[in-house]
Amino acid sequence: EKLFFDIEMPLVNILAEMEYFGIKVNMPLLKKLDSEFKQSLKTIEKNIYSLAGEEFNINSPKQLSVILFEKLKLPVLKKTKTGYSTDEEVLTELSDKHELPAKLIEHRELQKLESTYIDSLINLADKKTSRVHTSFNQAVTATGRLSSTEPNLQNIPIRSDYGKKIRSVFIAEKDNILLSADYSQIDLRVLAHISQDPALIKAFKNGEDIHSATAREIFGVTDKEITDEIRRIAKTINFGIIYGISPYGLSQQLKISTTEAKNYIDKYFEKYKGVKEWMGNLLQETRVSGYVSTLFGRIRYLPDINSKNAQVRGFSERIAMNTPIQGTSADIIKIAMINLNRHFKKENYKTKMLVQVHDDLLIETPEKELNKTAALAKEEMENAVKLEIPVVVDIKSGLNWAEMTKI
Repeated sequence: EKLFFDIEMPLVNILAEMEYFGIKVNMPLLKKLDSEFKQSLKTIEKNIYSLAGEEFNINSPKQLSVILFEKLKLPVLKKTKTGYSTDEEVLTELSDKHELPAKLIEHRELQKLESTYIDSLINLADKKTSRVHTSFNQAVTATGRLSSTEPNLQNIPIRSDYGKKIRSVFIAEKDNILLSADYSQIDLRVLAHISQDPALIKAFKNGEDIHSATAREIFGVTDKEITDEIRRIAKTINFGIIYGISPYGLSQQLKISTTEAKNYIDKYFEKYKGVKEWMGNLLQETRVSGYVSTLFGRIRYLPDINSKNAQVRGFSERIAMNTPIQGTSADIIKIAMINLNRHFKKENYKTKMLVQVHDDLLIETPEKELNKTAALAKEEMENAVKLEIPVVVDIKSGLNWAEMTKI
């Protein structure tokens, strides 16, 4: 009841206002990107035909597998009911052996972005205001995270150049600025709080970089010896643990052997014994109760937690470990949004919340309110809930969603 009446219901009006207000898109730039993406697709298609030595239907898995596995004699990595798999995982692995798979991945990404974002943004933007009005769904995901549809503004890839170009079309109105308030590593902080692991708590209380701290623990290296690669592995392990990753899953992500991956996971649990203990206790309790819950009482039932089928049971176990963490993080940002909105209303701010992307809140604020809004967002989000360790929010601002700088 508390979750329902104190968090979900007050959020309804806030989300309605966010949907109603919408976010502005730069239409001339969007149309320019449209022709640029279409041109790039044609160029990539020509490249693909040239590498394949013939024209074929790129979107047909059947024709594609003939080219890859019969004509080019690339190794078959996975089979499906209808033939050979040509999914992204397979293409990524084959990219080392031939240029074609990498081009196919690029083609798929571009094609998806073109249809999912460019086309839909052009169609969905209000003709008069150039604002796009997404729909936020409160009761779709099982963890309690919000989801967004028509268009989905939570799924624009940030790391790819194409994704950045699409983000750059989201802009602030004249005399306004976009402000992003982003929780730093909130899931890992929630894990530290829930598991009460002394080593994790200590690292966060000391303001350490948690991935470097994990790298030191697992690889037994000093700060000076931590390379970008070692930190990347530690980061993958940190986030993998939250998702209940298996040695096989980690081996696939890091392109290492299952034995090596298992060794990393074992070392992680040796150093963070509190996390291992919490996970063990949680699974025991869940096998009896049949559900898990977040810190705020959001419940997720797991009917397959005692399944005889190891694969089905394993999937439920991973959900059991992830939901209390991800679900608690989702509840925390919702509480922060409610508190922030209350302030905006009380003090007659012209500032509006636009989009919530899980740990990140995008806000549009008049230039003259920028400093006040930035300070208020940081204050409210960092203090929405008192955890055992400090919660940190990074604030950035800019004229478009792709180019934002820390303030």
